[in-house]
Amino acid sequence: MREIVLDTETTGFEPEEGHRIVEIGAIELLNHLPTGRFYHQYINPERPMPKEAFEVHGLGDDFLRDKPRFAEIAQDFLDFIGPDSRLVIHNASFDMKFINAELSWVNLPPIPMDRAIDTLTMARRKFPGAPATLDALCRRFGIDNSAREKHGALLDSELLAEVYLELIGGRQPDLVLGVGVQADAGPVRQDTWRPRPRPRPLPERLTEAERQAHQAFVESLGENAIWRRFTTAS
Repeated sequence: MREIVLDTETTGFEPEEGHRIVEIGAIELLNHLPTGRFYHQYINPERPMPKEAFEVHGLGDDFLRDKPRFAEIAQDFLDFIGPDSRLVIHNASFDMKFINAELSWVNLPPIPMDRAIDTLTMARRKFPGAPATLDALCRRFGIDNSAREKHGALLDSELLAEVYLELIGGRQPDLVLGVGVQADAGPVRQDTWRPRPRPRPLPERLTEAERQAHQAFVESLGENAIWRRFTTAS
């Protein structure tokens, strides 16, 4: 299964207000693992970079002036993501509206929204009420994001790939206990595993105060309490 982890950086929040994409970063996953293939492109937005966007991305007009326009890189980008690979995006509606706006301005068909997997939605469902920014999820999963001083599309895609793997259950999301895989023979049953006693007993976690409180509670139940009868028998 091929997936593309994708991020864009833009001059603002709304393409309808004339804002444009200035950077695209994407990395390829096969069966949820990075292959080493990636796509990265800075883009001339054909408009000034607002001060607030420069402060977030660190991309200025002088840097972007000689970069290709979206029309010049659109087909290369589409060739990389392919016609049917799923697109893993944090806050997918934001990136998809910009990508599809840019595609429409060069007379190319839009990318269907149902190709997108939104990791922001996934995180909010898995951790309701908790912060779900990319930085917050990196902290939650112990992913090193110390290099993220500015928002950069390729670095954010690399971090998002790690976050995505954690959200779906780690690097083996389809693991089924008791089932192994042989390279050419398909799934095989592994029946050699058997439960065994612990090599060392678990440490006692009940404090003496808790033990005494429990005993006092049992005493308060009276002579005919079922609990007293069972504890006496034991």
